[in-house]
Amino acid sequence: MSELTDDAVAQHDVAPDRAPDEVERALEATLFAAEKPMSVDQLAAHLGGLANASVREGLRALSEHYADRGVRLVERAKRWHFETAPELAHLLRREREQVRRLSRAATEVLAIIAYHEPVSRAEIESIRGVQTAKGTLDVLLEAGWIKLAGRREVPGRPVIYATTAEFLDHFGLASRRDLPGIDELRAAGLLDPVDEALEDAMSAAAKPEDEPEDEGDCEVEIEDEFPRGLD
Repeated sequence: MSELTDDAVAQHDVAPDRAPDEVERALEATLFAAEKPMSVDQLAAHLGGLANASVREGLRALSEHYADRGVRLVERAKRWHFETAPELAHLLRREREQVRRLSRAATEVLAIIAYHEPVSRAEIESIRGVQTAKGTLDVLLEAGWIKLAGRREVPGRPVIYATTAEFLDHFGLASRRDLPGIDELRAAGLLDPVDEALEDAMSAAAKPEDEPEDEGDCEVEIEDEFPRGLD
């Protein structure tokens, strides 16, 4: 597959008054060769200052065109890229499976960051009711699901955390607006029974600061597969 370089054909300007089908072809070629997902602004600049509205219209048309094909054009965190259609992922999956164990603490912290971002470590601990080990945040940072999002403008200027595009992509979310609501979580049984959740919270609050947090209460199974994007 060819790579997108400064002297590639895709670098040629696309005149703002070109026909829509030419814009779509230019967007298709650019995204096909791009090494990373690209935003509307990046695509418009790359195609010689094309109007953002024309880029969005072209992306919408391309997305519809690929809706029923083996690859899809999708938007994740306001960036666009091609990926394998979910129902065909098994064709690209390797036989070997790798299971990563995510502790209950890490699962809770990830959920808090996703629903409250940007959020500081102190705010995470306030919501959980228990101190959070630095290793828990390190695991999520290493997985690429959270990132440092700056510092809170308060005394001490604590670091704040937010989720990443990789987090959205892994869980198949277009944006944080697609996160399930309280009613959906309750319907799925993830908030019941309340008594058990309360006991868990009380037990966690009683743990010493330096005591290792429980590992392996939750599992995230990740199957090795070829990249779903075409880059």
